[in-house]
Amino acid sequence: MKVVLNQDVKGLGKKLQIVEVSEGYARNFLLPKKLASVADGKNINEAKGKIDSQKFKKKTETEEANKNKEILEKGFIEFRHKVGEGSRLYGSVTEKDIAQAIKDKFNIDVNKKKIIIKDQIKSLGTYSVNVKLYEGVIAKLKINVVGM
Repeated sequence: MKVVLNQDVKGLGKKLQIVEVSEGYARNFLLPKKLASVADGKNINEAKGKIDSQKFKKKTETEEANKNKEILEKGFIEFRHKVGEGSRLYGSVTEKDIAQAIKDKFNIDVNKKKIIIKDQIKSLGTYSVNVKLYEGVIAKLKINVVGM
């Protein structure tokens, strides 16, 4: 019997996948628990429509992330901080500061958890940080820290 899975089922398949199962398994387990529905014309078309919708959404989000990546990699952000002895900053430049600067300068919303700083920024100079924009889309942003 062919069924369309409504959820991921371990050992069977992923959501919206059409699979062949025994009739007893379908009637006694999958259908009563609403883990699957019978693969008739309506359910198959509905599943294909949802899959196409997901692919389109992922494609548009990837394109948007690539546009934002180009913008971020062409530009840079400059921070002005108070400086102590030995060109050391009072405090440091954090992910939150960088996310806010990206919002202000480029008008791109980035979650601070998506910003990866290799070493803490605690002194003057030029740094490069990675910004995860989407699955597989990572922008390298230049940051320049100057004293006040």
